Amino acid sequence: MDSISNYLTESGLPVEILLRVIQTVIVIAVLVVGRRLIQGVINRRVDDVEWQYRAAKTIDYTIIVIGIFLIGRMWFPGLEDLATYLGLLSAGIALALRDPITNLAGWIYLISKRPFALGDRIEVGDHAGDVVDSGLWDFTILEIGNWVDAEQSTGRIIQIPNSVLFTKPIANYTKGFTYLWNELPVLVTFDSDWKLAKRILVDIIERHDHISSDAREQAKNTARRLMIRYRTLSPTVYTSVEASGIELTIRYICKVRERRTTTHELWEQILTAYEQEPTIHLAYPSQTLYMNPLGEERKPGNTGELSSLR
Repeated sequence: MDSISNYLTESGLPVEILLRVIQTVIVIAVLVVGRRLIQGVINRRVDDVEWQYRAAKTIDYTIIVIGIFLIGRMWFPGLEDLATYLGLLSAGIALALRDPITNLAGWIYLISKRPFALGDRIEVGDHAGDVVDSGLWDFTILEIGNWVDAEQSTGRIIQIPNSVLFTKPIANYTKGFTYLWNELPVLVTFDSDWKLAKRILVDIIERHDHISSDAREQAKNTARRLMIRYRTLSPTVYTSVEASGIELTIRYICKVRERRTTTHELWEQILTAYEQEPTIHLAYPSQTLYMNPLGEERKPGNTGELSSLR
């Protein structure tokens, strides 16, 4: 103790300030050790990994609040009101720490408004993915899309600052209603039997439809909280005319993470069925050229030489 006292005296700083520094270090050490002990007990007694993760986040937030309160009381003993202390503290560092403070405000918005939760599939600005972590300053997503088709995972981890919650629109794929609408266009030639082609598509999609009942129940529950009204959730096939042929568009609902799987299954069934029908042909871009001798005008009945390029 004498050596510590001599060191404090020789340092040139007021003893009171140095003691507060030591007390601050001790408080931080105690909180860190306490956090590890509590988390260790939880990990030994609870096998659910997701529950362990949520408990760890709750402990971290609690430790941070307690640490701010205790350390603040040490350095500002005259401020008995925590709200006053936090107000003066935030006013003093607002300009220097504008981005971290905005991120912290975004975290408060996140836990109060809950635009998304852990495990949700979201799109924020130019990034989309599954939420795998969230914290005071940022949240983390496992990216989907980008160079990978049908919104499957790219394997990249993206950390996004919480401040974007105030500046970017948030699209949630799974909140309330865990299904989405998907469309599959099928283009057949003008000389195909398009009515038969459409009947085949209707039969395929009706056999494939096995989730409408669950989707209807979810839609009903979601409508109690959000003004969402779907007149029908049954799959259908729409008809339209395009430049290269007649387009038959299948519209159906599927689970959020099964777009590519359902598209793959439907296309295999469509190709197999159309292969057995000689009157149905899939269309593709083509050109037809009419060739006449140089200088000869085209007259009725003189069609000239026909050349088709595909």
